Amino acid sequence: MDDESAAPQTRRDLLAMIGTVAGGAVMYQAMTSLGHAEESPYTGPIRLEGDPRGASVLILGAGLAGMVAALELRKAGYQVQVLEYQDRLGGRNWTLRGGDTFTELGGETQTCRFDPGLYINPGPWRVPYHHHGFLDYAKRLGVRLEPFVQVNHNAYAHSANAYGGKPKRFREVQADFIGNVAEMLAKAANQDKLDQPLSKDDKDALLAALRSWGALDGNYTYRESLATSDRRGFERDPGGGLAGPPQTSKPLERNELMRSGLWRTLITGMVHEFQTTIFQPVGGMDMLGKALAREVGGLVRMNAKVTKIHQDPSGVTVTYTDTKAGGAPQTTKADWCLCTIPLSILSQIEINVGSKMAAGIDAASAYDASVKVGLQFRRRFWEQDDAIFGGISTTDLPIRQISYPSSDFFSDGKGVLLGAYPYNGPAAYLLSAMSAEQRVRKAVEDGSKIHPQYPQEFENGVSVAWHRIPWTLGCAASWPGETRKQHYADLCAIDGRIALAGEHLSYLPAWQEGAILSSLDAITRLHKRIVGGN
Repeated sequence: MDDESAAPQTRRDLLAMIGTVAGGAVMYQAMTSLGHAEESPYTGPIRLEGDPRGASVLILGAGLAGMVAALELRKAGYQVQVLEYQDRLGGRNWTLRGGDTFTELGGETQTCRFDPGLYINPGPWRVPYHHHGFLDYAKRLGVRLEPFVQVNHNAYAHSANAYGGKPKRFREVQADFIGNVAEMLAKAANQDKLDQPLSKDDKDALLAALRSWGALDGNYTYRESLATSDRRGFERDPGGGLAGPPQTSKPLERNELMRSGLWRTLITGMVHEFQTTIFQPVGGMDMLGKALAREVGGLVRMNAKVTKIHQDPSGVTVTYTDTKAGGAPQTTKADWCLCTIPLSILSQIEINVGSKMAAGIDAASAYDASVKVGLQFRRRFWEQDDAIFGGISTTDLPIRQISYPSSDFFSDGKGVLLGAYPYNGPAAYLLSAMSAEQRVRKAVEDGSKIHPQYPQEFENGVSVAWHRIPWTLGCAASWPGETRKQHYADLCAIDGRIALAGEHLSYLPAWQEGAILSSLDAITRLHKRIVGGN
């Protein structure tokens, strides 16, 4: 009985240890079985059954949450109108192309100068395979998708303080880290130094797995060999004829590798949202926003800045101003209201809701900081010189990431990189405090440490600091400490005649799937209340 009671603990510890090093897929599967994680619960188009008897709904915000709600509510027989602050639809579902203009807080206006056909997605830029809601709407609305390369083993991992500031290929870091960890685990198993002894069969199976997984030799040592070079790349690749024999490559020294911190980038493809396959709309992320706009654009009044939301027993009245035409404030009324305005903005608008919802709006009003910088170059040198086709290089410099386009491979002419993407933390605030021009210069400066071709090939750039975008004041909802536990349910609850929706009311913040699922959940509950009369 003692052996049986000890064995489960050993397996848990062993799985946790290997899962941490080897990848998140197996651990995610285990978490799912325990109810700790799950994929998007979307199972298909919702059905709002029952007669709304001519009820009207006013939707605030024409991002994905607002437009999805407008589409489904109109289909169910509601009278629908939408107010949108911007002069375009889509919200953070946004793509910047040549000629596009926008203004940040402080009055600085940028005009994107990319060549025709080139673009950058300053907001969401990828769609996981398990974000079923987004994928279904894309299919239903005829939005073509293509693969987005998240992990490229030939991209770079870079630290300014390791290896003399010279970037290393992802495959080198991954192979050497796994090999060294496998060697250490094999030695521990061989010396019976795991915290709980394994059975002989378990030990033999573990050693065999570690030898295969880590490309270890017969002595369970990770060293230069054909096997290790087949993981990390050869010094000279296998060829043909007399030049055929390959030259093996020397692994990175273990201690320096561990100190470098480059192994932190290995988690990228292990996080569930970043596991293959990942998609992007062909031609830009805003293709879904544009498709929804074609369906419901006629219901939307743009350039409408909401200043007050007031409800009484008979309905909801919203006051707004026209940001283009100016003039006196205007009002519009409906029986019900679905508000998808980000909490960072809603917290500044007068709204008469109950104390619990009001407290939640205030508590969750601080949004994450994020900056994206798009850089146009004269040629696609990352492909032509470095053989990098899609994927992401990482660095500890303030730019944090360089993402290579996952489309138009091998094309001649110019190309655009995502040249910086710090998300939250000091680097995001550092770049947010800069002018648009300074951000672009910083992206070129830092990027040149990884790609020396930058200065010679750079043409122009554009940058978006989300804390300085007036219609959202941040990238995505943030739930610090116990905030979600204290306020999430109250924000999701229907308050009188007002319901809220958006990525901020999902467990997928910053993802478009979160916005879609939140919207569908809110209008389903709102519809039940309306047709049910309670």
